[in-house]
Amino acid sequence: MSNKPRKVIFDTDPGVDDAMALYFALAHPGIDVVGLTTTFGNVTVEQAAINGLYLTEIAGFHIPVTQGVKTPWLKAPGEPPAFIHGADGLGNLPSRVPTQSKLDPRPSAQFIVDMARAHPGEITLVAVGPLGNLATALKLEPQLPQLLQEVIIMGGTVLEPGNVSPVAEANIWNDPHSADFVFTAGWKLTMVGLDVTHQLVLPSAIFKKLAEHHRHIATDTLLHAVNFYSDFYSGLYSHVAREHGCFGHDVLAFVALTNPELFQTQDGRIRVALDGAGNGQTMMRRRAIPYPQAGWGDDVPDTTVCLQVQADAARTLIESTLMLPWLKK
Repeated sequence: MSNKPRKVIFDTDPGVDDAMALYFALAHPGIDVVGLTTTFGNVTVEQAAINGLYLTEIAGFHIPVTQGVKTPWLKAPGEPPAFIHGADGLGNLPSRVPTQSKLDPRPSAQFIVDMARAHPGEITLVAVGPLGNLATALKLEPQLPQLLQEVIIMGGTVLEPGNVSPVAEANIWNDPHSADFVFTAGWKLTMVGLDVTHQLVLPSAIFKKLAEHHRHIATDTLLHAVNFYSDFYSGLYSHVAREHGCFGHDVLAFVALTNPELFQTQDGRIRVALDGAGNGQTMMRRRAIPYPQAGWGDDVPDTTVCLQVQADAARTLIESTLMLPWLKK
């Protein structure tokens, strides 16, 4: 991989783990975040955009932030999971400092298309929420798979049980029609799903250490959010409770970008179940069997699916990167 930082558009619904991922990306010297595109998911799209502006400005960064899709493509919209991320997406912050940043006026999908056209072959898109912005961008520009260098998705699951049903992961379940469109579009595509994110537990003590090290409003904000998030996960999983921690969902998508050698992967065709009890399930063709069921033919491109991760190495990487002197004010 080149030593030149990778240009990244971060498609996000912040969200506690999104905030964690954003700050890892801003801290990492190999990543150049050129824009945030926001979507509904962990919060409403309006709150996602507010959080994107807030998190970047308090850290001293001025990066374009756009507002994107607010509802699923065809599925009836649901309510954001305030019990996981807080009503504000950041663990119900007791207060916020005044900020001045304004949204880029372009819809998120148009921003993605504009940036891909301006920097053909240079931009990686890391998407960690429902995939409506990417699906809409693809409809605006059918050549988008050739214009983007790579797409990395935090979403889905192949072997691990789901987190919104026995078989479905939340981001894909929230907008399954957009997800199936994205998985079959023909990009260089990597899926970082629950198969690996549930292998990575991040103790809240890491974020307390970061806040004490930096003594900065950004890391204080992150610590507050992570403590709220860790309370939720510690109430569900006894092994997470032992460390009062949380799963490193979204940040692991960036680890897959910077350190792909930490993952064991398998290539296969991914389709998404669009209705019924399996709604949102990411189904993977892992063997070359001539299925009579339509939808698994050679016209469906392969996705690189992460199935194992070196969790200790990933945890060390995340902590050491966030300990760097990356904050700008």
